Amino acid sequence: MSFKIVTDTSCNLPLRFLDPEDIKQVPFSYYPKDNENDIRQCFDIENFDGKGYYESIKSGLLCNTTQPSPQFYYDVMSEHAKAGYDVLYIAMSSGISGAYSTSLIAKEMLEEDFPDRKFFMLDTKAASLAEGIVVLKAIEYRKQGLSIEECYEKLTYDAKCVYQIFTVDSLRHLQRTGRLSNAAMIIGTVLNIKPILRGNEFGKIINFDKVRGNKKAIQAMADTYDRIVKDAGSQTVCIAHADNPDDTAYLIELLNKNNPPKEILSVMYEPVTGTHVGPGTVALFFMGDEDCRFKQ
Repeated sequence: MSFKIVTDTSCNLPLRFLDPEDIKQVPFSYYPKDNENDIRQCFDIENFDGKGYYESIKSGLLCNTTQPSPQFYYDVMSEHAKAGYDVLYIAMSSGISGAYSTSLIAKEMLEEDFPDRKFFMLDTKAASLAEGIVVLKAIEYRKQGLSIEECYEKLTYDAKCVYQIFTVDSLRHLQRTGRLSNAAMIIGTVLNIKPILRGNEFGKIINFDKVRGNKKAIQAMADTYDRIVKDAGSQTVCIAHADNPDDTAYLIELLNKNNPPKEILSVMYEPVTGTHVGPGTVALFFMGDEDCRFKQ
């Protein structure tokens, strides 16, 4: 390998994608709101008890989350540097987390201690499997023999092309944790009004539409996909959900109807990002053109 790739646990990629490529994850942490000493982390998304976790949130559990410290980044990346490798870090959106800024602090420390090594930090302005798509692109480019500089340049462009759209059962989780950027309309649970949200060009979450009922929300997401997706047959389209297998299955059915992708990767949200979106969420991530984040 010409360089090493590092990401964080918010990328939501299963270990079967990461381990064969020796990709380390810097961990985000979470803990029950009433017990800040019970710090937990999730590296293995496919063996995480998502159903139990989201059921506990429905029953009243509230969790807070924390980003990695500069030392976390330093510890992971310095091991690669000691072994003679340059490092590319693919980060969660700076629009909803301070992790990217924290990684830049670690970069200064690393460059001082390892002046012969290169460290590139990439702000994907994305989260969950939208960030994961960029990681998969990095794997592909490294296998093609691109240098770390070439890979960083291409990924900077690719990140602009990743579209993020999702619906939630309730906006209260995003509002509680401060992740909703625009003033949202009141969503009526009695009327079954569902918000439609997306990630904008700054990597912030904005609420841009509402529909009535789960089916219409999923249909709206699929319609947006049909309008915006580019070269669907050549890409891996990704879905993350917070214990909502039925709506996920319906979304997959709709995606395969008009513009079937090469592959669909579906996972359950890991607990940190899942804490912010809440139970019942279904999110869709795919590639459009470089202006796609301005579209809805």
